[in-house]
Amino acid sequence: MRQFSATELANKTGDVLALAAQQPVAIARHGKPRFVVLSTEEFEALRQGKDSRSAHHVDDLDDTEAARLMNELQASIDND
Repeated sequence: MRQFSATELANKTGDVLALAAQQPVAIARHGKPRFVVLSTEEFEALRQGKDSRSAHHVDDLDDTEAARLMNELQASIDND
């Protein structure tokens, strides 16, 4: 999660909000994360328990899932 200081939030509000529309953003005070800014849609999904994400250990993936993960990671790196 990208983090901004409270001062950066004040000085770069547009940049912070633009990023928060895409992913949650942490706001730090005195170097410690204190708040999170996220889109209304993401907040509602979290609040209603509609977040369907789950965590898996890489050792539990079959060959097809592992290949898909590697392809997605490489695509992310290539498009960064």
